[in-house]
Amino acid sequence: MPSNQWNKVMKLTDYITSTWNPKMKWMWGEALFGYALVLVDDYQQTNNYTPFLKGYCDYYLANPPRIDQSDTVAPALITYQMQKKFPQSGYEVLTNRALHYIQHEPRLIEDSVNHLGNSLEGKLYPKSIWVDSLMMFSVFPSIYAKEQEHPDMMNIALRQPRIMAKYMMDPIDHLWYHCYWVKQKTHYPKKKIYWGRGNGWVICSLPMILEQAPQHEERAHIITLLQDTSKALLPYQRADGTFETVFNKVGKTYRELSFTALVAAGWLKGIRLGVLEEAIYLEPAKKAYFAVVDAIEQNDQELAMPEISGPTIPVPLFPYLGYKFVPRGKNWSYGLAALLFAAIEYEKHLEKKK
Repeated sequence: MPSNQWNKVMKLTDYITSTWNPKMKWMWGEALFGYALVLVDDYQQTNNYTPFLKGYCDYYLANPPRIDQSDTVAPALITYQMQKKFPQSGYEVLTNRALHYIQHEPRLIEDSVNHLGNSLEGKLYPKSIWVDSLMMFSVFPSIYAKEQEHPDMMNIALRQPRIMAKYMMDPIDHLWYHCYWVKQKTHYPKKKIYWGRGNGWVICSLPMILEQAPQHEERAHIITLLQDTSKALLPYQRADGTFETVFNKVGKTYRELSFTALVAAGWLKGIRLGVLEEAIYLEPAKKAYFAVVDAIEQNDQELAMPEISGPTIPVPLFPYLGYKFVPRGKNWSYGLAALLFAAIEYEKHLEKKK
């Protein structure tokens, strides 16, 4: 029997998919939300959200999107899953464009691409790799590579954590900076300012990648990264189970629920995969997940997941203020995705316990 938390999350999800237009943006947040819907259907063995996702793919098949940065690669998480359901749909055209970008986009540093790619944004911002790419650039090719037996694609996906850690993980704190500016040869922010959702991408994406690679030369190193970052992050969890948007400055910013849900999802999956200790991480993971579910708002007209910070860029000046004053909103797509990732893992935990 599903948990009360699951029922509450599904009620929110059904509200969202019944009120949103399937013609969502071709962008990272919508990509993660769509992929989370796929996982929900897979978990429940249903096709409840297939019409919504098919509408998304149909729209972009008719209106080809730009695929010019890591953030616009991520929607292949949806198109690849839908092309398997509808093999005559032509969705592989969209998937193959993302695969081509992953394989052939010029490398900026080692085997990592400029996060903003050859987009207009990429021309204006310093050439850099971002911690976001662990989720947006790496997860899809790991899934594709496992299912299609594509070792070169798997190598690209599994090299990224080592490269990203080399340039963005603090060697003492084991926490992650937002990006690394290649020409300036420095991580950014330069001071010890740790952005929550960026570290959430780490905690959530690494187990996703590990799940696709039971045997790979990078596996042991990825496990170590997950364990070290999880241990470093644990002391910053607030008494209410949440984390703040700049989490190493407790009480100076605000609690941020997309980050909190990403951590819950990653810790629960890490426990399920046997790479994180249940005795250490289960209760904090549950506390984080429950805090997000408890925060869901409901009135006569709408349901909402609140306290999600807006899309965040590491601004060139005054980075701390750039994180602190990013406004919060409700029902941002990536926050909903993080909540669904956590909900699925919690239900799988309950099943295993039974």
